[in-house]
Amino acid sequence: MELQKGKGAAAAAASGAAGGGGGAGAGASGGGRLLLSTSLDAKDELEERLERCVSIVTSMTTGVSEREANDALNAYVCKGPPQHEEVCLGLFTLVLTEPTQAQKCYRDLALVSRDGMTIVLNKINQILMEKYLKLQDTCRTQLVWLVRELVKSGVLGADGVCMTFMKQIAGGDVTAKNIWLAESVLDILTEQRDWVLKSSILIAMAVYTYLRLVVDHHGTAQLQALRQKEVDFCISLLRERFMECLMIGRDLVRLLQNVARIPEFELLWKDIIHNPQALSPQFTGILQLLQSRTSRKFLACRLTPDMETKLLFMTSRVRFGQQKRYQDWFQRQYLSTPDSQSLRCDLIRYICGVVHPSNEVLSSDILPRWAIIGWLLTTCTSNVAASNAKLALFYDWLFFSPEKDSIMNIEPAILVMHHSMKPHPAITATLLDFMCRIIPNFSPPLEAHVRHGVFSSLNHIVEKRVLAHLAPLFDNPKLDKELRAMLREKFPEFCSSPSPPVEVKIEEPVSMEMDNHMSDKDESCYDNAEAAFSDDEEDLNSKGKKREFRFHPIKETVVEEPVDITPYLDQLDESLRDKVLQLQKGSDTEVQCEVMQEIVDQVLEEDFDSEQLSVLASCLQELFKAHFRGEVLPEEVTEESLEESVGKPLYLIFRNLCQMQEDNSGFSLLLDLLSELYQKQPKIGYHLLYYLRASKAAAGKMNLYESFAQATQLGDLHTCLMMDMKACQEDDVRLLCHLTPSIYTEFPDETLRSGELLNMIVAVIDSAQLQELVCHVMMGNLVMFRKDSVLNILIQSLDWETFEQYCAWQLFLAHNIPLETIIPILQHLKYKEHPEALSCLLLQLRREKPSEEMVKMVLSRPCHPDDQFTTSILRHWCMRHDELLAEHIKSLLIKNNSLPRKRQSLRSSSSKLAQLTLEQILEHLDNLRLNLTNTKQNCRPSQGVGGGAAPVPGGPQAPDCALSAPPLLPLVFSQTPILQALQHVQASCDEAHKMKFSDLFSLAEEYEDSSTKPPKSRRKAALSSPRSRKNATQPPNAEEESGSSSASEEEDTKPKPTKRKRKGSSAVGSDSD
Repeated sequence: MELQKGKGAAAAAASGAAGGGGGAGAGASGGGRLLLSTSLDAKDELEERLERCVSIVTSMTTGVSEREANDALNAYVCKGPPQHEEVCLGLFTLVLTEPTQAQKCYRDLALVSRDGMTIVLNKINQILMEKYLKLQDTCRTQLVWLVRELVKSGVLGADGVCMTFMKQIAGGDVTAKNIWLAESVLDILTEQRDWVLKSSILIAMAVYTYLRLVVDHHGTAQLQALRQKEVDFCISLLRERFMECLMIGRDLVRLLQNVARIPEFELLWKDIIHNPQALSPQFTGILQLLQSRTSRKFLACRLTPDMETKLLFMTSRVRFGQQKRYQDWFQRQYLSTPDSQSLRCDLIRYICGVVHPSNEVLSSDILPRWAIIGWLLTTCTSNVAASNAKLALFYDWLFFSPEKDSIMNIEPAILVMHHSMKPHPAITATLLDFMCRIIPNFSPPLEAHVRHGVFSSLNHIVEKRVLAHLAPLFDNPKLDKELRAMLREKFPEFCSSPSPPVEVKIEEPVSMEMDNHMSDKDESCYDNAEAAFSDDEEDLNSKGKKREFRFHPIKETVVEEPVDITPYLDQLDESLRDKVLQLQKGSDTEVQCEVMQEIVDQVLEEDFDSEQLSVLASCLQELFKAHFRGEVLPEEVTEESLEESVGKPLYLIFRNLCQMQEDNSGFSLLLDLLSELYQKQPKIGYHLLYYLRASKAAAGKMNLYESFAQATQLGDLHTCLMMDMKACQEDDVRLLCHLTPSIYTEFPDETLRSGELLNMIVAVIDSAQLQELVCHVMMGNLVMFRKDSVLNILIQSLDWETFEQYCAWQLFLAHNIPLETIIPILQHLKYKEHPEALSCLLLQLRREKPSEEMVKMVLSRPCHPDDQFTTSILRHWCMRHDELLAEHIKSLLIKNNSLPRKRQSLRSSSSKLAQLTLEQILEHLDNLRLNLTNTKQNCRPSQGVGGGAAPVPGGPQAPDCALSAPPLLPLVFSQTPILQALQHVQASCDEAHKMKFSDLFSLAEEYEDSSTKPPKSRRKAALSSPRSRKNATQPPNAEEESGSSSASEEEDTKPKPTKRKRKGSSAVGSDSD
């Protein structure tokens, strides 16, 4: 059914009739009255709840007069918040499902609502973000009608709903429903123009949305008419409110370039280039726009919630190599039509500017951003769309500034070129060619700025080690000669091959490496004066073992520039403007604090215009730039120094927040001010954390940070906390360590379940800071691990740097968590790839008494000649817990011997971890036997021809190891449980295994032979070399029953060998002779 534009209740009713007679009819066509569904779909929880609310409302209003109904609703609402919510949601649902009653229900809703329609607005946003695709056509029409009524009534928060509605308008989609939605929202914005002009963010978001949609709407008369309405709407806002549109940043220029041929925009372009003052006195020219980064919220608004969810799923959950079916689905759903080609630019800008994975994800096997962008480029079928897609990819390069822009925005482009060189050299070539040609062609008057931006991008890429050097990319033999020549001409600094980078496996002196490396890059991407390796790693490792260098961040020289807040002052009220000017002129901190308090007081006044918060935040951010430079934490941490450090003027906002109740109207206003500040200066987040930690006035108020996080554009505590701690890590490591105990204590659900924060900490701390954190843990001030999540975090840490892993293990060992909690990590550890974890685990296991689960995990490791982990720990347990170890090994041998004999892989695969097999246990036991035998032979005392005599006093002495080491072989392999188990296995295994483990099984045979002999004789047999006894004496085979019949005798005689260790040692030599 083609949707009709519903204006008022009559139009809505007509539309409802067309869809099948209102809500009831709509439900009959496919599911409930609200959402479409099939017979296989479970009933939607949201729809069920709304239907319950409808039934509550109808039970009070059916069969009574209008006045009685109103009285009943008001009486019910007064009972409490739950009842108020039920009535509001019931009336809201009736508006959506009963078009004929919409006007009356909306009037009742306006009368009974006690929260300014907040409940209704939140529910509309939820439906738009989560359920819009399933919404019945009638309900969609009614939802537009309801939003129009909310806007007409001037309901606070309706602008947010309008922006969510605009997000549902898909780019590259000219289907009837999408065109209807675009036109309906545009009609609301056009009709209520005065209301739109009150919201700066709504103006900017509407211009960004419809400038982008203009490109898609061409061809038919209906689309042409809509296009003209969009052009008129955008032009009027751009000309009248250009400074509000300026907040969009450089992507505004990109969108205006796409529509430059339209006559109205052609005239606008002339003014932008030749007469910028005609648009706004504060607008200095197009360079001002291009040097301003576009906020994430604009880039995200051009993807529907469904597209955004699918992209975020691919970049956070899908493993690299398994993405094809997800990409195919996305292609079929959104990129299958010729009109959808324009959507690729939106997707690429979103991936570059919004999807910034954590270090944890970057170091995992999750699908990387560059792979998705490469797929979008290779599947592009239009030359125009391909050029626009490449521009979208490189757009942040053109005017890149390390101070304002993020390395994450430019990283995908260089990685697409780097990783495509082997499989798709044509992609790399076309991107390199585009990068060279865009410099002179993007804007000839700004060529020098574009060249500087591209060079800054490449320098920053090398500095941040995204690629170690660019010569293999720029001077690659796979590129044609002309392109290589052009690259050498444009980027000579990056085409020369540098010396091998200083990273790992270094055998030459460090000074030589450093000198060569720096001399090649001295003028481009490295700064000799400030780049420095940590002092604790200057000593050369002459043995050529693996070395790791930790590089300190390069601190950039800050050039103090005069603060210019003139563009913002004209937008402030007179009284507020005067106070801001006083703040600017004041140099004394106390005076600034007094003025700042007056500004806060004015913000809290009832008649304050909240629209000025954004402008005020811009002024404060400019005035207090110095607050965000340098170290926050005092050099010497005392109560007095901490209290003094939180006396900054900007911190007065925090202090006032702490003194307010959360239900105070001023509380939300100050949060909004902080949210605006956060958009302009993200460091404000960790400054708030520091204030809440350091100030006495904020004691016990750490939950304020959660309110702050929810008030920001991020709207999520975990994301906000991780971003703030990352910013703190980059700026001030001492402050990071200072905040760590309170962050882990106050926000355990956000910190203890993920390794992201732990990785941030261990990546930058030094040994002294590590020791400090360990002390905090042991004193009970800090908990960084808990049982339910510690295993996952340690598994994540396996991909970290060596020092980071050792720090993580030191912190874990400081906690009192049983080792059995993390013992399953053994199944993930490979001896070549994870030596750090293996050594830490080995040292910890040696202190533990072995349990059966521990022994099982240890024996589950694959057998490899170079992997000594299992043999080492088994040998240690033989010395300390021989009887207990024997019982566990017997149990595991018996259990695995009873399993069906199938050939099982001893190594883990991608889908299955290593499993314990019988052959594996036998191999480890045989390795242990050989190790113990070799130890005994190496440590045997010096003997004459008649060997076996005890050393003569005063004569030649035995080596130290012979004096101190107990006879290990008899201790473990003379234990009855192991011998019985080996006997049991030997009886049922095949000939191949009997041959392979003949020496091991010979111990069981000797146990059988000796079971009928005196204990001393059996003991000597056990002490001798199994192979030599077997070959030399050839004893007759004992009966099968002898093992069981002598079990009781064996138990009686078992303790004897442990009492005669020295004699056993000499008896070995005697027996072998």
